[in-house]
Amino acid sequence: MSRYQRQSMLPEIGDAGQRALQQARVLVVGAGGLGATLLPQLAGAGIGYLRIYDGDRVEEHNLHRQTLYTLQDTGELKAACARLALNARNPDCVVEARAQTLSASTLDDALESIDLVIDAADNFAATYLLSDTCLPRRLPLVSASVLGRQGYVGGFCGGAPSYRAIFPQLPGSAANCNTAGVMGPAVAALGALQAQMALSILLGFSPSPLGCLINCDFTSWHFRQFRFDGADEPDRPGVPFIDRKLLASGDCIVELRSLEEAPYSISDCAVRVCPEQIEHWQPPADRRIVLVCASGIRAAKAAMQLEQRGITRLAIVAANR
Repeated sequence: MSRYQRQSMLPEIGDAGQRALQQARVLVVGAGGLGATLLPQLAGAGIGYLRIYDGDRVEEHNLHRQTLYTLQDTGELKAACARLALNARNPDCVVEARAQTLSASTLDDALESIDLVIDAADNFAATYLLSDTCLPRRLPLVSASVLGRQGYVGGFCGGAPSYRAIFPQLPGSAANCNTAGVMGPAVAALGALQAQMALSILLGFSPSPLGCLINCDFTSWHFRQFRFDGADEPDRPGVPFIDRKLLASGDCIVELRSLEEAPYSISDCAVRVCPEQIEHWQPPADRRIVLVCASGIRAAKAAMQLEQRGITRLAIVAANR
């Protein structure tokens, strides 16, 4: 019996659809909670090539929701463990594991020969970076986020509006599962939805998940879906996310983290400005202002204040390490 018989017998898939999945090349950014569910689903469905980016190692507190890993994997690189686990499940799926965090300077290489991108990093900086890059390339992007018992999943770019068309501004807080907690089944549900969206896009199902967002609330058991096919892109491009490799010699680097939070900034030339002081801070003329914080949220708020003062040469670095 064929490994894929139970799905290829569906008339909307068939042998042609199964061949399309075998030829597909998918980039998955993040092999944590979301990735631990969606990666086995994609490999099991017969995706021919998976490229995984994740620079973290397995920790014991991950295991309640990152069920792709075992206690014996603790301390090992997630990307490498994911590759071994997926190869054991389906050796026909070629898995390329890159044990590094995706950043602006590595994005071109990450996207080489890729058909679809899945954002499983649950990190706002990564999401905006991926959306900004996928939109002009018309690359489909499936992104999800989950916190506590709530989350969402959506299909962006690839001919549909971008993430910024729906979420033009970063959220007001940097809460994540590390700081606010999360339930494992909620993460798994969102990861499974990402996998289903990705397969539906690759198979050309109609209606397409691109231009669709689903909110899942496991607190009140509400599931809401809406389409945003006609959403307008922001009038102005968003402030780009960069990394330290993309800093230029003439940049004015503004460190928004305190000395206690970050004793060493990303550059010896950085000036420290408290976020509360940005309103009165006088930036140097004719230099790009690079705003640095841990998640990008404080930097985005500071960028908005500077834009209101007519300063437009801006960039953000989310230096969470």
